[in-house]
Amino acid sequence: MNYVIIIAGGVGSRLGASVPKQFVEVLGKPVIAYTMEHFQRHPEIDAIELVCVDGFQEHLRGIAERYGISKVAKIVKGGTEYEKSIMNGVAGLEGMAKPDDVVMIHWAASPFLSEEIISDNIRVCKEKGNAMSACYSYLLYGTNDGDCARKSINRETFMTLSAPQSFLYKVITEIYRQVVEKNMFDYVEAHTPAFMSELGIPIYFSKGSHANIKITTKEDLDLFSGYLLAKKMRGKCEVV
Repeated sequence: MNYVIIIAGGVGSRLGASVPKQFVEVLGKPVIAYTMEHFQRHPEIDAIELVCVDGFQEHLRGIAERYGISKVAKIVKGGTEYEKSIMNGVAGLEGMAKPDDVVMIHWAASPFLSEEIISDNIRVCKEKGNAMSACYSYLLYGTNDGDCARKSINRETFMTLSAPQSFLYKVITEIYRQVVEKNMFDYVEAHTPAFMSELGIPIYFSKGSHANIKITTKEDLDLFSGYLLAKKMRGKCEVV
């Protein structure tokens, strides 16, 4: 089985909206609906679990029903921070997922997906045990020395990590077992890649895209609106 956990636990404070950013409407449809539709359509995704900011569970259930997201198997409460929402989602699969099942994690406010990105993420995870959508960086880097950079950094040594991020169920449960056992929230930046680095676990790359961003600001919403309108003009999607 291939599960996807969609993290909809954020409040979107930087967006300045009256509702969490994943529920903001773009061209008449909530952002999270666009995200869920990618996984609903994908033939390799068997079930969707939603991790929702507290108080919006029924609202989210209504969105899923309205847009025909029939693969939703469960809605669980989000945590006090992003990484703890992921842990809640993984815990919510107990009794459902088997050790070698794929557990994909994706951000609700990241609707710039493609079938190819999802497929390659699953493929690499099955081969290697984990997979993160990644891209080479086109940007130049410098050290942060106050108001200047005193050294340049070779961009070819960096990869930009995004979502989806997939793990075999036995792998992600073991990672979080060790995170709790070692109290890693106290001394490691609270992100799965940082935990993996601390534990000496290599991160394997799958196909990414520089367009596959997470909506964080009002400008990002404008980008997504333009993206949808461009696709509509090319006749590749119908915007309802």
